[in-house]
Amino acid sequence: MMATTHALIGGAVVVLLTRFAPEMTPIAVTAALAGGVFPDLDLYANHRKTLHFPVYYWIPATLAVLVVALIPTTTTVAVAAFVLAAAVHSTMDVFGGGLELRPWLGTSDRAVYNHYRRHWIRPRRWIRYDGAPADFLLGAVGAVPVVTVTDGPLRTIVLGAVVVSGVYALVRKHLPDLATVIASNLPKPLRTHVPDRFVDVE
Repeated sequence: MMATTHALIGGAVVVLLTRFAPEMTPIAVTAALAGGVFPDLDLYANHRKTLHFPVYYWIPATLAVLVVALIPTTTTVAVAAFVLAAAVHSTMDVFGGGLELRPWLGTSDRAVYNHYRRHWIRPRRWIRYDGAPADFLLGAVGAVPVVTVTDGPLRTIVLGAVVVSGVYALVRKHLPDLATVIASNLPKPLRTHVPDRFVDVE
């Protein structure tokens, strides 16, 4: 799924948890948007394994939520929202496509790495690939509760994420061809840092 979808769903989850403390909503949503994107920072470094923890994120997330219940400060809320969104992201990837360059072909059996079991979880493909129409719709639905409780720059960021998602969804199936052309024409020293899936035409 798209990073924007993960961010928006993370924000939506946190909105539900801050209904009884609306004054904490802006900091919680901001942290959740960041936490929702965070795992995908491993895109070029063993993607969905280096920063994705579908099991282990839930331990600090649960503890952080308990701390918020006891000590509801901006810091504890921000930490809890960030880690919770990262946990949701890592778990959501199980229900998306695989790691191949063209995930709509369904050739990969790797969705996200389970560090506890030490194996890759296979993709369920409920959302067939990142940028699929269903992916865009999921993110747009997640944006609704976030937009209703935010305003100013934060609301603009959320709406901007929806727009970016829509544009990405429109061009998604054209990106693999562009990626392979660019990657294949990079100087050799740079090409060694590019994941194989961006170099090899499938």
